[in-house]
Amino acid sequence: MKILALETSAKAVSAAVTEDGRVLAAGYQDTGLTHSRTLMPIVEHILKNADIAPADIGAVAVAVGPGSFTGIRIGVAAAKGLAFSLDKPAAGVSTLAAMARNVSFAGGLVVCAMDARRSQIYNALFESRDGALTRLTPDRAIGLAELAEELREDPRPKTVVGDGAHLCVDALLAHGVSCRPAPAHLIMQNAMSVALEAEALAAAGNLVTAQALEPVYLRPPQAERLRKENTPHNFR
Repeated sequence: MKILALETSAKAVSAAVTEDGRVLAAGYQDTGLTHSRTLMPIVEHILKNADIAPADIGAVAVAVGPGSFTGIRIGVAAAKGLAFSLDKPAAGVSTLAAMARNVSFAGGLVVCAMDARRSQIYNALFESRDGALTRLTPDRAIGLAELAEELREDPRPKTVVGDGAHLCVDALLAHGVSCRPAPAHLIMQNAMSVALEAEALAAAGNLVTAQALEPVYLRPPQAERLRKENTPHNFR
């Protein structure tokens, strides 16, 4: 099955098509332009250059979060539209599970990290053994100091991946936790890994309809938090 995948969870944007573990086409852009401007041209470009007809796509996958609230909304909306128009199933992929695939070869502990502000990261932990990943924690927002305390006694080598990797590495090292960032060309989330994670979901029978595709934020957007904080309490 050919899977078209979208990744818009952070500053960079990418799209890719895979089939049976093989990357057929991919496009990546990190120029500061908005995802709403760049995503669909990338999709159109890779399909055209790879001579892949939209009808050949078996499923549409997207990183549903966690990540940038605006970026996730754009990616999910685009994936819904594509799945609807092509009458294909969809795959909602954890941003963190996808990025862990970047370094599944590394062995030891894979620490996924996205900058969530307020001295927190969006994080999940995976164990990598013989190229296979085992999830150890759910996707979560966690303080850097709390994560360091959790990992302090873990002897496994630790590879940190994601757009918050350097922030995380600096914090862990400052707390005496040995770790290393992923190689520069593998550190960022990308649509190729989203597609490969979606292949695993498809094999497990976990594809969904376009209607069921929803973003996963882990915590409410800043505007909503501020609105709640500034709403006066009513006392009787």
